[in-house]
Amino acid sequence: MTSSRNIPFGRPWITDADREAVMEVLQGHILTHGPQGQAFEKEFAAFTGDQAHCVTVSSGMAALHLAYLHFGIGAGDEVIVPAQTHVATVHAVEWVGAQPVFADCDGATGNLTAAGVAAAISPRTKAISVVHFNGIPCSMAEIMAVAEPRGLKVIEDCALAVGARYQGKHVGLWGDAGCFSFYPVKHITTGEGGMFITRHQEVAQSVAKLRAFGVDRSYGERTIPGIYDVPILGLNYRMSEMQAALGRVQLGRVKEILARRRVNFDTLKKGLFGIPGLTSLDSQLPEAQNSHYCLSLVLDRAGREQRDAVVARLNAAGVGTSIYYPHPVPRLAYYRGKYGYDAGRFPQAVRISDQSIALPVGPHLTEADIEYIIENFQAALGGTTI
Repeated sequence: MTSSRNIPFGRPWITDADREAVMEVLQGHILTHGPQGQAFEKEFAAFTGDQAHCVTVSSGMAALHLAYLHFGIGAGDEVIVPAQTHVATVHAVEWVGAQPVFADCDGATGNLTAAGVAAAISPRTKAISVVHFNGIPCSMAEIMAVAEPRGLKVIEDCALAVGARYQGKHVGLWGDAGCFSFYPVKHITTGEGGMFITRHQEVAQSVAKLRAFGVDRSYGERTIPGIYDVPILGLNYRMSEMQAALGRVQLGRVKEILARRRVNFDTLKKGLFGIPGLTSLDSQLPEAQNSHYCLSLVLDRAGREQRDAVVARLNAAGVGTSIYYPHPVPRLAYYRGKYGYDAGRFPQAVRISDQSIALPVGPHLTEADIEYIIENFQAALGGTTI
């Protein structure tokens, strides 16, 4: 196949309004700890739900790290984590000194299941890390039914899940904390950045101090400028005013962004429906609302080399792709070296890592792009046994 166009997997949607918002901040003198960050927190809380209390942070992983620090998870504790996720999900557990305990995922969604979580619980378990894989909501009512009677904290990784809801409630508001990422190819972007959300005001207030060195008084709370105390060990995980201003304008378009993604996802999935041996990861629950981050397709009877060959043909045709994720986390060198690796424990995570292809559905795609992707995906399969 010869490329006749270039369709990136992800591309930030930046408008003149985005640029003007950032420039307006730069024309002022407050670049951090200012009104843009505070307004972004309030607006994101309004978008996610009435129960939300939000704290801007420097990244999604920063939000995860702060969650474990706040809840006192550390050495000697275990946290149940998905084997199929981005490494940041697990790094946050490692950085507080706790031990990740990997659980396999559901083959139709890529998500943790309540049964898988229950099977991984030990006397040392203190928390469950729930990832809404590719924006597909987990069965949160079932997971909370496992966690709450045992007093386990539930940290929701919502990095790909802006707009995802379960039983009408936005993900991130089921557990004790929700952690969002605003990396450039996410639903909305601040360049780098993220948001910590929780149903509990006191948790948000504590995390807000943790992300800013542990200082006890913000600039606006100081009677004498420059006078404060530091009663706790904190970090610098702040978001700048430029990032927050960009995030606010992006959030103002989020309904349109989500609508475009939904249409592109549905059109692409329908256009590839019926190909033997091809499975699309998607929500299996009527009460779950997918955020449509990408369309992840599993080549059910193809190995990694065959999958990679299909990817190469698509890329040669100008179709951007990705893989979510290239390895189950316990197979990555750091975790394999520290904890060992047994592929037989994570068959579905291995299947998704080695046999899936993620196709773009972002708002940068046109109808013609979707048609082109469908045509070239079919052609890229060629004689591959999938």
